[in-house]
Amino acid sequence: MVKNKYLKLIAKTEEDLKVLSAHLQDAIVNISNIANLKKNKMFLMQLNRFMWEDIEKGVLRKNKRIRTILKFENVLNVYSKNINRSKNDQFLDFLAIETNLTIDNNYEMRMIFAGNTTIKIICEVIEVTLDDQGEPWNTKNKPKHSVI
Repeated sequence: MVKNKYLKLIAKTEEDLKVLSAHLQDAIVNISNIANLKKNKMFLMQLNRFMWEDIEKGVLRKNKRIRTILKFENVLNVYSKNINRSKNDQFLDFLAIETNLTIDNNYEMRMIFAGNTTIKIICEVIEVTLDDQGEPWNTKNKPKHSVI
């Protein structure tokens, strides 16, 4: 039996979401790979995730990315800021997920992207999965962050 060596994470708490957020930092998503399935109360996004976990483990190898699916369940509403759905060639650079409980006891999860772009998802409960798909590929560029 071949063991899947890539990530499959499930978030059910705000702390779990922080772990997902850290693994998604610097992921890239094409807006054509974002779907809000209202009837199914589901929000899906396919991203190209930079594999930070290898660097954290001290694995010295080429920089890699892997395709991953981010799925939110029990979705009540989705809002976006600075996304033009008519520009299918637009890419977003993922920065973080922030979460807070609303006054009506739902969860507001904001995915923050570079360029003052956000997607806000309102859910009844936190039920988010990150699931790597396929094989990773080499990338020349390692994301860099300036220190403030």
